[in-house]
Amino acid sequence: MQTEIYPEAAGVTFRFQFPICRAFCAYLQSGAAFIMSKIVLGITGSIAAYKAADLASQLTKVGHEVTCVLTKEAVEFVTPLTLGTLSRRPVVTDLFAEKEGWQPGHIQLADEADLLLIAPATANVLAAMAHGFAHDALTAIALATRAPILIAPAMNGKMWLHPATQRNVEILKGWGVQFIEPAEGLLACGYEGVGRLAPVEDILAAAGAVLANKAKA
Repeated sequence: MQTEIYPEAAGVTFRFQFPICRAFCAYLQSGAAFIMSKIVLGITGSIAAYKAADLASQLTKVGHEVTCVLTKEAVEFVTPLTLGTLSRRPVVTDLFAEKEGWQPGHIQLADEADLLLIAPATANVLAAMAHGFAHDALTAIALATRAPILIAPAMNGKMWLHPATQRNVEILKGWGVQFIEPAEGLLACGYEGVGRLAPVEDILAAAGAVLANKAKA
């Protein structure tokens, strides 16, 4: 166990009584953690979807309002109950399960978001976004929002390196979408190589940087 002290973070001294990653500390030091932002956390049907629970928890703990939006495939890997408990917010799983009121819920989320973070993102969702499909709540939000979009892909290495996937990534980058490249290691399919979801701490740091840049704009 260790104590980390970061007096530079928004003029406040923080003492963490547990091991904490340097990348996440950099996120705290950036000041972005103290900008109360509305984050839409998109979760897709990857085995890495369970790591989104940690993302939702960490982002909520530092003061952000996190709304989790799951594809129907993501529900097979992580439950809305878990994500709702950790984010302390309702979870969106259905494009047509709108809340009370005249404005469609997914459009309201798209309008109010300060950041759309999709982690993990599958090849299927990248393809849908690159070609403008809006067949579920997440892809509809991605099409409607004007907030920064940050994507952390996770998939089989052969799928990631396929020319179609790489082309879709380039299309999205051309529109200003930012990516956290997948990591290398042992994949759930048994292969060794690129395709693992980037470490949670790296995703948090990247999200913090995007929010900090948005605040300066």
